[in-house]
Amino acid sequence: MKLRRKILTAIILLIFIPVIAMGLISYSHFSHAIEKKSSTFYWISLLETDRKLNFALNEISAVSNSAITQPSLQQLLKRTEEELSYDQKQEMNNLLINHSMITSFSLYSNDRLIYEYNAPMTVEELRSQPWYHRMKAAEGRPIWSGPGENGSAQAGRPQLIHARVIKDYYSLENIGSLVISVKPDVLDQVFWEAATLKKGDILLVNKEGSIVFTKSGLHIGERAEFPFLKSDYTSEEDYYIDRYRGERSLITYLPSHDPEWTLVAITPLQLLQSESVPLRNIAVALVAFSLVSALLFDRFFVARLVRTIISTLNGMRRVERRVFTPISSYGKSGDETDLLISGFNQMSKQINELLHQVETEQARKKEAELQALVAQINPHFIYNSLESINSMAVLQGNKEISRMVVSLGKLLRISISENQELIPLQMEFEHVRHYLNIQKFRFEDKFEYELELPDSLKGCMTQKLIVQPIVENALYHAIEPMEGKGYIHVRATDAGHSIWIDVTDNGPGFDNDTLSTLWEDTPGAPKKYRNSGVGLKNVHERLRIRFGGHFGILVCSSPGSGSIIRIRVPKITPYDPAVVKGRLRA
Repeated sequence: MKLRRKILTAIILLIFIPVIAMGLISYSHFSHAIEKKSSTFYWISLLETDRKLNFALNEISAVSNSAITQPSLQQLLKRTEEELSYDQKQEMNNLLINHSMITSFSLYSNDRLIYEYNAPMTVEELRSQPWYHRMKAAEGRPIWSGPGENGSAQAGRPQLIHARVIKDYYSLENIGSLVISVKPDVLDQVFWEAATLKKGDILLVNKEGSIVFTKSGLHIGERAEFPFLKSDYTSEEDYYIDRYRGERSLITYLPSHDPEWTLVAITPLQLLQSESVPLRNIAVALVAFSLVSALLFDRFFVARLVRTIISTLNGMRRVERRVFTPISSYGKSGDETDLLISGFNQMSKQINELLHQVETEQARKKEAELQALVAQINPHFIYNSLESINSMAVLQGNKEISRMVVSLGKLLRISISENQELIPLQMEFEHVRHYLNIQKFRFEDKFEYELELPDSLKGCMTQKLIVQPIVENALYHAIEPMEGKGYIHVRATDAGHSIWIDVTDNGPGFDNDTLSTLWEDTPGAPKKYRNSGVGLKNVHERLRIRFGGHFGILVCSSPGSGSIIRIRVPKITPYDPAVVKGRLRA
């Protein structure tokens, strides 16, 4: 991906998307808060409405409570064979038609109609009413049936029915029934005073979902599906959002004092969301402003920065081709881009000058090397001279000098050769053998040695001149100071992907301070030791540089117990790709 697109993407991810997220979250929280407050408002309104409804219905219940306990009404229901006189009828009217909302009533014994006022309904008709069984189950308590559930609203004559069973005052036996018709104005007055938002409505529904009454006067008698009317419905909230008559609405509910009824407040969600429209518009404006800001930032800053980087990159490519043309700036901006161009031009100029200087020095160096080669002694001259010395020793019968000269010649061939970095392990051991043979002439019988190299490892390749320096240190630091006879054992072991070369001696050993002196090859060491070989640290560093940090030298020693120097090198066969490339990765 191009740098400019990356920066623009970063701006969108860091600014544009967070602004959108912030707007959506704020809008969502604000809408939820409005819904919560609206539901709380409606719940309080429903609670007040239910209180007023209970008070209004209790007035009617008080009238019927007073009437059914009167001795005259009780005696009338017990003597059902007698016809009511005019005075009895007037007394019944005075008992029950003393409330302005009562329009009619009917008084029944257990088997026939005793008296009715503006409500002719036979016993058979009474028993067919939808609320009759509820009245019987109430055992004398009054039950109510609203316009939407008793069929009066559909008939065009809405009324509220108050019905109850009448019991004997002394024996509590059922002796009759009382049915009172009440004007729907009772409900109108209660619901009209209920507080609602604009376009909102309050419903009174029964357990079957029939709408008993509404504040708006619409849909009375119709059925509606509300989940809270189901017996298995559970919820921690007293409101929810659902579709009501095709429109998403906030629905708040409250069980009424009458267990058969539930008060429901309906508020169109669009009405609530209209209050959050300004916040939504602000969020949209912020998103648009952020987008425009991102585009302007890309146009006037990112584009110039990218052009500067591209120019610098093209300049670097020209430098690779040794074309040192300065890059130009796209106007002065006073920021780091000008410093970048200036620094690159200065660097390009210095590289050009350094290249000319290096070329001049290289030419001088080649000239000096040519002059040095003229005066250099050919290594073959040394080998030929040693061969001549060997021939003279043989002719004179001095075999010791002959063997020493032969070992020295083979030793020099491995040491001086520069063409091979990796040599067979067998050649490295031969180098050690010739070195120890030469040292045997010097130390005579002061030490013995043993070289142990398995046939399977002889052809494995390794770095040259890594064992001889270790043996040299053992010889000078362990064997020479000894009073008795010394012993040096060099053994190679196959360790899977690695080879262990252990150099063991029976010398006096050494402590940590002595090891530090040997390791660092400090100038304070005796001169013959400092100039005697490559040194432990040098071998360790060469192995780490060549093969990686997993390889090198491990030193084990303690005073009076001899020493073991372990060299760990990789197991490389002659056909290993690492040998072909001349290197090995750890």
